[in-house]
Amino acid sequence: MFIIRKILFCLLLVLSLCINVLAANFKQGSQGDGVKEVQTKLINWGYMSGSADGIFGSSTKKGVINFQKKNGLTADGVVGSATKRALGISTTSNGSSASRDEDVYLLARIISAEARGEPYEGQVAVGAVVLNRVSHPSFPNSLSGVIYQKGAFTAIVDGQFDEPISDSAYRAAEDAMNGWDPSGGAIYYYNPIKSTSKWIFSREVITVIGKHKFAI
Repeated sequence: MFIIRKILFCLLLVLSLCINVLAANFKQGSQGDGVKEVQTKLINWGYMSGSADGIFGSSTKKGVINFQKKNGLTADGVVGSATKRALGISTTSNGSSASRDEDVYLLARIISAEARGEPYEGQVAVGAVVLNRVSHPSFPNSLSGVIYQKGAFTAIVDGQFDEPISDSAYRAAEDAMNGWDPSGGAIYYYNPIKSTSKWIFSREVITVIGKHKFAI
């Protein structure tokens, strides 16, 4: 009985430590794998240079502030829950429902920015393209990685990503996450009136919804 109680105590202690680590804010002076994860994302997305050494120094703080300013967050240089969500970092120990909520939030934000004014089916299709990229070998293998990939979405650089998220975008994100893909498996989309890239016009168009052509 004593051994069982001791095992249960150890398990609870480990669980408590995991929850504390995930819930903890990262700021200048912090160290560890959590900081390294933040640094890796900031480096990959061009918000800071150097290496991901797991030490939250002045350059990391500057990178965090740059990211926060670009994404409409409080630019305090502290990686709290809101900044973690924007970075695609889980803030819970089970990585299930809360992790999905964070993915829906990011997906809804890019849908709202990229497909504002499009028919609802077109908004879902834009979300589906993002998710299709996550599973495609030519793109990053995480939702946040796809969304923040350098040069991938104009909304990230023109300020539209920072605009309020529409209610329809949240619904569209949920539908896309639940498997609805009106794009037919597309990994690209573009507005032929606004696009200037000759390369995108070379892609095979598989469907058209609203003002967007969806291609592979």
